[in-house]
Amino acid sequence: MKKRLAHGLKLMLVLSLVMSLLSACGAAPSVQDTYPLESVSGSGQSTSYVYRAADRTVPEVAKELSDQRTPDQISAENTERMFLVYQDQYYHLQQDPKKPEDTLVEVDSKEYVRQNYSSSFLQGYLTATLIGNLFDTFGGRGSGNYRGYTERDTYKPSAGSYRAPTSNDKKLAPPITVERKGSITRRGSDKDTSVGSGGGLFDRKKDQSRGSIDRNKSSGGLGGLFDSPKKSYKKPKTRIGGGRIMRRR
Repeated sequence: MKKRLAHGLKLMLVLSLVMSLLSACGAAPSVQDTYPLESVSGSGQSTSYVYRAADRTVPEVAKELSDQRTPDQISAENTERMFLVYQDQYYHLQQDPKKPEDTLVEVDSKEYVRQNYSSSFLQGYLTATLIGNLFDTFGGRGSGNYRGYTERDTYKPSAGSYRAPTSNDKKLAPPITVERKGSITRRGSDKDTSVGSGGGLFDRKKDQSRGSIDRNKSSGGLGGLFDSPKKSYKKPKTRIGGGRIMRRR
């Protein structure tokens, strides 16, 4: 039993060492939060997934995503609509017209953009070179007039209609990661102290008392830790001769 336990501990140490080495070598940041998946459209290589970022503006979400992973291209800051391009994925950030405090994050595959968007619409957000490379198979122009999830009722996508995601869709959907602040609650206190907000874990409050030791005070008449005894003892005086020891009276 002891041998198995020791073997298990060694295995855990090895795994933790490997993970730390991977993180040191520039591994992807840890996933701390995921926006809920709201709608799905398309199939195969032509897919579109829509997430909801509650209480987040378009520029805030764009910054969170670009901080997690630097995009190949990002459009100019805009409170209503922005694009982030990641190789074969296009992130279309849109302010929800029905709930303006929320941002809808539409993750479209490259094929979905080709089949549904028009180059004239994307010209206001992406470079001409990127648009040309994107629509090269369509003669430099897109085949649809789709303008994003928020306008799907007016500009319908040709690749299919949006629907509520199934459990299988949630497994296949690309994750949207953001970084959140953690918090630490002090034991014995109801106050929540955010990390990095000036109330760190090791900060000492001004009204907290510090312990001290006073060498000159006794505790309850019993004498302090470093108090000298009240009575001093004298060494016995000895007299040589006669084999006797005389103690001073």
